[in-house]
Amino acid sequence: MSITQFKNTAALELEESNPVAMPLGEPVAIASTTSVERDDGVETGVWECTPGRWRRQITAQEFCHFISGRCTFTPDGGGETLHIQGGDALMLPANTLGIWDIQETVRKSYVLIF
Repeated sequence: MSITQFKNTAALELEESNPVAMPLGEPVAIASTTSVERDDGVETGVWECTPGRWRRQITAQEFCHFISGRCTFTPDGGGETLHIQGGDALMLPANTLGIWDIQETVRKSYVLIF
């Protein structure tokens, strides 16, 4: 298996940009990413999202480190709203669904474990 390196993640040019799949009002957030998917059920990359509210629909377990920006995440089921900013890290268990509210464009590095 080869080693993947993302150099200077704060300035890395991201390859794909699309509106989020489940926006909740205006503005519609635009997500951009550069990623590598391995054959062992792991995906890693750098992801960025512009301001907006939307539903998280990824059901994989995710570790992410926020490089920059500011947002909140409110998990479904009455969980406490998380206030997140550059420098923070999260471990989201599998099947964690909820609402992202991006106040200032965020950029994070992430690992999804399927």
